[in-house]
Amino acid sequence: MLKFDVVSVTARTVALEVDNEECFYSPNRLNVYVNDEKVDEVNTNVFIIRNLMPNREYSVWLEDAVTGEKSERKVIRTKDETAVVNVKDFGAKGDGVSNDTSFIQAAIYACPPGGRVVFPQGIYLTAPVFLKSDITLELQRDAIIRGVKERELYPILPGALKSEDGEKDFYLASWEGNSAECFASLITGINVENVVITGEGTIDGNASFDTWWHEPKVKRIAWRPRTIFLSNCKNVLVEGITVKNSPSWTIHPLRCKNMKFIGLNIENPKDSPNTDGLNPESCDNVLILGVRFSVGDDCVAIKAGKRTADSSCSFEPSKNISVRNCLMEYGHGGVVIGSEMSGGVADVHVEKCIFNYTDRGIRIKTRRGRGGYIDGIYATKIKMNGVGTPFTINSYYFCDPDGKTEYVWSKEKLPVDERTPHIGGIHLNNITCINTQIAAAFIYGLPEAKIDNVVLKDIYVHFDVNAQPGYAEMLSFIEPMCRNGFYINNVKRLEIKNVKVENQLTDALIKLNIDEEHM
Repeated sequence: MLKFDVVSVTARTVALEVDNEECFYSPNRLNVYVNDEKVDEVNTNVFIIRNLMPNREYSVWLEDAVTGEKSERKVIRTKDETAVVNVKDFGAKGDGVSNDTSFIQAAIYACPPGGRVVFPQGIYLTAPVFLKSDITLELQRDAIIRGVKERELYPILPGALKSEDGEKDFYLASWEGNSAECFASLITGINVENVVITGEGTIDGNASFDTWWHEPKVKRIAWRPRTIFLSNCKNVLVEGITVKNSPSWTIHPLRCKNMKFIGLNIENPKDSPNTDGLNPESCDNVLILGVRFSVGDDCVAIKAGKRTADSSCSFEPSKNISVRNCLMEYGHGGVVIGSEMSGGVADVHVEKCIFNYTDRGIRIKTRRGRGGYIDGIYATKIKMNGVGTPFTINSYYFCDPDGKTEYVWSKEKLPVDERTPHIGGIHLNNITCINTQIAAAFIYGLPEAKIDNVVLKDIYVHFDVNAQPGYAEMLSFIEPMCRNGFYINNVKRLEIKNVKVENQLTDALIKLNIDEEHM
């Protein structure tokens, strides 16, 4: 029987996920019925039913448009809604010329708990606006929130606020894993709870190579903003909207809990610098579901802070993160962990995703100096096409000013201390990679802290016979590769079962310094 799960419910929307074995797309188109009326026809495993009424029961079921197979009916009650606030009633013009910042902010702060702030069709030019708890922002079809270009109109968030008792500082903002002053983001939420951002509209960071992307590593007044930034927030749902042209990372939850990102479309030009798609940093319980990515850096990058010589902040882990039924069309990596991982990353599940033409697929990157741990990483039921290197674990990542020092690149066995990163269990299963370019895998642990356990099971890698040489990973003194097999070095326990490689120019498996093998 056709099956589906309810993954989120608001006052006006319901998000559903089809329960099947396919990645991102359903095998056939599906008819969506609400109270026995067909309301939509979809071809993806995750979709949103819109335009419902608050506090009502709806009977929902699906039908395979080809076979006629029907699902069971599920009765869903939408949530209550206290009020509707139209930003135009507060003076917002939505003409793409007028600065609507103060009018939008007034509408948000006037909205009562449980209310909905509505952006009708229009282009709302604005500087950063700040969320508050217990509200919904809805961008209706053809509504665009667009950032102003002048950085002088962006408030500055200090990296941290010092506590009066000196026991625990409050961290407001970070730049590449360290507490640092940053411009506020177009949509900024600080210490808010129970927030929904939904709709069919667009949040446009309005970045370009004339503004935020010009000299991206130079701090001018403060570090670049994100497009959506959520700091110390709980119970936030972002669904359905398009987010594009981000000044830096597109969506950045920092030290947040219970976050859902469903059915989004995240778009940045392929050559835009550091425009990662979605970067949960030191977050707990995050669902990234049915999101389409096409960005200028990593699609999903899971982070947990960065230890440096002058680090003053405490580190918190990222854990319980699920990335499912997503489409990564372009980016440096499909799902990436690190390199900022000093607080630790654990219990990450990547499932039923498609990676098309990303530089790397599942990517783990760290180096000496980071400390921390990465453990319990599971990737299964993934399809890759045209990916440079589908699997990489790089313990010698050469980022930062000191990234090319001998301490980082040395292949000698160095002393283990708090700066030594630890990589635990990595499980890769049921993955198909076609038109691969550079290497099937590049897995390189530290000699003094070998990777604990790597499991490769039911994996097929097919190389493009016209592939060109390139770098499998970013580390010092590596040579270009082309159609290389699985390169695996410095692993305690390696388990390989039903792994096949075609059209490679080297041995399918290149294994060095493996303590224990199970074939």
